[in-house]
Amino acid sequence: MLADLLLPQRCVVCRAHGSQLCSPCLLRLPRVSSPLCERCGAPTAWPVARCGDCSGRRLAFSQARSALIYDAAVRAVVGAWKERGLRRLAVPAAEIVVDAVARPLADAITFIPPDGERSLARGHHPARRLAEELGAHWELPVEVLLARSRRVTRQRGLSLAARRKNVRGAFRGQGRALPRVVLVDDVYTSGATAGAAASALRAAGARYVEVVTMARVVR
Repeated sequence: MLADLLLPQRCVVCRAHGSQLCSPCLLRLPRVSSPLCERCGAPTAWPVARCGDCSGRRLAFSQARSALIYDAAVRAVVGAWKERGLRRLAVPAAEIVVDAVARPLADAITFIPPDGERSLARGHHPARRLAEELGAHWELPVEVLLARSRRVTRQRGLSLAARRKNVRGAFRGQGRALPRVVLVDDVYTSGATAGAAASALRAAGARYVEVVTMARVVR
């Protein structure tokens, strides 16, 4: 592409010339591996039905799965993808997810809806791009099943309790009701956003919601 000739690509992790994410860095990104919490997908010392992160919480989603552990290298990838507008990173992101997460038994894929001004500033919506790439891999339709019902402040820096309160009621279902839905986002941090969005899908008629993200924070 002409843009690549005029603006040579550098790896967003190691800054080597050649591609936005070089093969060595791609292979070194830390994968989420078993054993896992059956419900939220957090790595655990042994298989558990519920881990310390999700035990005692009412979760609207049936399970959550992620491909990568959110470390400094993954943070660089996500930051370049979301804030610097490197849209083609959606392709390796989806390939990483497909390699790590089994194809869900679902009727459709949807995604966390864009957050207004921040998405306009970025010029693209990473969660939707990831959902579209996954839909192509998994041969599942991608549908807009969620909308924002109100504005929320940024989650960064908030406590777990404050995060849940901040996004409570922030989404509403739209479109047709589907029994089994895959909900896609870029990063699973506390599960607050995924839980609020899954609640809206359940209220709209979904019986099973599986959350799939490229990465997750591990405490």
